Amino acid sequence: MSSPAEPVSPITHYENFPVASFLCPPHLRSPITAIYHFARTADDIADEGEASAAQRLADLKTYRQDLASACAETPSGVASQRWPQVFGPLEVVVRTHGLPHQLLRDLLDAFVQDVEKTRDASSYASHTELLDYCRRSANPVGRLLLHLCGITDSRALEQSDAICTALQLINFWQDLSVDIPRGRFYLPLDACQRDGVLQSDLLALKQTASATNLIATCAYSARSCMVRGIPLVHGMPGRTGWELRLVVQGGLRILDKMETLNFATLTHRPVLKAWDYTVMLWRALWM
Repeated sequence: MSSPAEPVSPITHYENFPVASFLCPPHLRSPITAIYHFARTADDIADEGEASAAQRLADLKTYRQDLASACAETPSGVASQRWPQVFGPLEVVVRTHGLPHQLLRDLLDAFVQDVEKTRDASSYASHTELLDYCRRSANPVGRLLLHLCGITDSRALEQSDAICTALQLINFWQDLSVDIPRGRFYLPLDACQRDGVLQSDLLALKQTASATNLIATCAYSARSCMVRGIPLVHGMPGRTGWELRLVVQGGLRILDKMETLNFATLTHRPVLKAWDYTVMLWRALWM
């Protein structure tokens, strides 16, 4: 595991939001990077490549067993044979920072659910069910970061959950043109039925007026969720607070770009460009 003073390994995936950037306190960069690679690798197992659903689930089961070993009271001293670059650093962080094990397990539960939903070509019945997925797929990341910062009060946890849930939802509404062809359906069925959005139109990526209205409603809801979490940026110490400001502004900027596209994310995927980061920084200064 690299020391906190060493540079963070380059991230090869497209990310809307900074991951252990230069704004992050140096002593937290390695722990944050270890957590990121744990989650990113599990996500890749669940989503990347040509593996069958059965193989993905089998690999995630093995991954969970390696997590259990990394979290065991008595260190094994033997890194995972398949993912030593993940569980070697993670085991150190679990022990030195006392990471809550359940939060790590929740992330894996969410990835398993993704595989099963995709395998079954099923969607989420309601917004409530989707939020429960966010509780396990996104919120643990924020809570782990708060833990690293020594922040445990209930209000901060609630605000962190609001930010993380909003970021997850924003990714969903941003990525509809990518996710639907891959068999991932995040628009809740009850909302589709309420707004008259046909499954056949979604599968064809047809940007009907009813689909546009539904996506706009979802985007406005995600913005409201983000706003509920914004006070947390003032409660985070030093550079961590500035890192969080940029994360929040990244999510809000994607929502701005969606609105500019008239919420036509069944046919277009908004991404952040160089100019957007200037806008984000300026807005972060005035939060």
